[in-house]
Amino acid sequence: MQEKIAKRIERVFKGVANRKRAKILDFIGKEDNTTLWQISQGLDIELKNVSQHTARMEKAGLIEKYHVGQSVHHELTPYGEKVLEFIRNLK
Repeated sequence: MQEKIAKRIERVFKGVANRKRAKILDFIGKEDNTTLWQISQGLDIELKNVSQHTARMEKAGLIEKYHVGQSVHHELTPYGEKVLEFIRNLK
């Protein structure tokens, strides 16, 4: 396996290697184009923690963030969709 691919795999798994991040990924999968506040309220996680987790997930390439006015919205990337499908199949 090439080093570049191995690093990519490591980033992706670190992006969901936390139960809160897995829950956030699932939430975004169900509620596409959602804000930090909506995630925080929907999962009962402090806003600051949601922000930190989503930053890690964005770095892993699982979600994308974009601005709508003053709000930051989140959606799954194609990688995020595949990882979420994998996680859901583990249940």
